[in-house]
Formats: sequence, structure tokens, C-alpha cells
Amino acid sequence: MLLNKYRILVVDDEANNRKLLLQILQDNYAVAFAVNGKQAIEVAQKIKPDLILLDIMMPGMDGYEVCRKIKSDPEIHKTPIVFTTAMNEIEDETRGFEAGCVDYITKPISKSLVLARVATHLMLYNQHKECEAEVVQRTAMFQESQKSAIYMLGEAGHYNDDDTGCHIWRIGAYASAIARASGWTFDMASELKLSAAMHDTGKIGIPDSVLKKPGKLDTKEWDIMKTHTTIGYDILSKNDTAFFHLSAEIALRHHEKWNGSGYPNGLKGENIPESARIVAICDVFDALTMKRSYKPAWSVEDSFAEIEKTIGTHFDPEIAECFMRIKPEIIEIKESWEK
Repeated sequence: MLLNKYRILVVDDEANNRKLLLQILQDNYAVAFAVNGKQAIEVAQKIKPDLILLDIMMPGMDGYEVCRKIKSDPEIHKTPIVFTTAMNEIEDETRGFEAGCVDYITKPISKSLVLARVATHLMLYNQHKECEAEVVQRTAMFQESQKSAIYMLGEAGHYNDDDTGCHIWRIGAYASAIARASGWTFDMASELKLSAAMHDTGKIGIPDSVLKKPGKLDTKEWDIMKTHTTIGYDILSKNDTAFFHLSAEIALRHHEKWNGSGYPNGLKGENIPESARIVAICDVFDALTMKRSYKPAWSVEDSFAEIEKTIGTHFDPEIAECFMRIKPEIIEIKESWEK
């Protein structure tokens, strides 16, 4: 059946050449035709052939121009093009390869040569497609494995923390929304979404007696709790990639405050990384709206009001303004995690 055959597009303004190529190819391939450059491009876009046999000397648009136009079309640019021509000067071959062709078949046409060249280039084309598909599949598998590892690492930081629930994943979603509203690219905001989920990784090193204490911590216990920032940084900074650099930065700095009264280093203003300034708002908002052993959950309105009161002291004014501006999206994210 034609549906199971490779599609070959033959482009030639000479009827005899088209007829000859049809006789050669029709038993093994599904053959389509175009009689000029404009029609060749239209047919190629429509049927997306597996290979094109393209005459060079045609009226109007010659083969070189057709080849360049096909190679500039993202839908069909990978289609191999073989020139069929009586021209065999070396400069003509150079022009053809520069335009994007993969081979030449010189006229007069030889049946055995045509079949051999077509079979070879279809085999190479098919191998290339299979390699690309495998690369895509392996990349997807790697990304899923990496994402799963990130999820596990985020969860590990809260394994013994009874109060968190879906806290870390809401933080990531809130942070991504604020980042996009602040002008971050979609890709960077998506990366922040995963990095933010690991902001409390260091809690894995905090004793249960501190982490699970019902009620407020005393001064000594609070000093121990503060070390989750540096512990998280030490864990995450072991991986020297941009993603884990971002994750380590957030883990270390998400408790710094705009006015310099935060920890672990009392950084102030824009000396605090923007990623950590974003996560700081998300962390506080989520903590306020969560029920914990020492407090009931605050309402959304009261939580927004509390954050608004601390703009310029705890929170970066510009980032806080973005947070306030996207209030409906923040509420939607919160509600989606409660279903």
C-alpha cells in the first residue's frame, strides 16, 4: 500500500524526465510530482516527503533557490534533497551543497544509480530520525528522573515535619507565579518552581525535639532551627550546576529580610538574591494560612494584610507588589492544592 511506502517528490519541468523517474521509482515508493519551484514548495509542505529529487535548471525559480527555501522551512527543512542535473562542474556542486542538498544524480539518468542513491539517503534519513527520537526519549527520561530526585529531596527535608503537608509544592507554585509577574522568563520561572520546593531541605538535619516541639521554641532551640538554612546550602551546593546553585541560594537566603534583620547573615535589600526574596513571601504566606500545632490557620485576607504590613521591612516592595497584584492567581493555587 502507498501509505506504507516512503514518499518521494520529483521536481522537474521536463515531462520525459518525470516519466522516466516514475518508471524507476513507482514499484518501491509513493511518487509525487511538481513541474516548477513554486509548486515544489507547495507540494513539499503538503505531503512532507521523505526525499526530494530536484532538477536545477527550471524556468523561474531554479533548484538552488527551491532548496534554500525548503531548508528554511521548519516543517520540512530536514527532508533530504538530491539534485538531478546534467550540470557537473565543480562550482555547481559547491553551490548545491551550500544550498543544502545531500547528493547529486547526473543526467542522463541511470536506473541502478537512482535506486541506489535513493535507498542510501532514505536509510540515512531514517537513521537520523531514529537517533533524534531516541535522544528526545532519553532526554525526557533523564528530566523525569531528575525531577523525581528533586521531589524526593524536597520531601526528605520535611519527612519528620508534621505541619508541612503540601507546603513545599505550594511554595514552588506561588514562587513561579510571582517570578512570571516580575518579568522572569517561563523557563526560569519553571526552574524556580522546582528549586523553591527544596528551600527547607536543611530541616533534614534538625533534631526531632526541635522540629516537632509543640509550641514556640526557646532561644537555644531557635538557634538550632536557624541552622537549617546553612545545612540546606551545604547539601544542595554539592552539585555544581546552575539549577542546584539556584536551589542552594534559596535554601540559604529565604529567611533574610529586606531591612537586614533576617538570618543567617543579616543581608539587606538587593544583596539578598531575588530568588530568595520571592520565596520568602511565599514561605510566610503559606505558613500563615496553614494550621500548626501552636496556631490555627489564618484566613487568606488576614494573611495578605499581614504581608502588606511588613512590606519594606521583611519583604522587597517590588516583589510584594507583584504578589499583591496576582492575588487571584495565588488564591487559585492555594485552593487547587486543597482539593
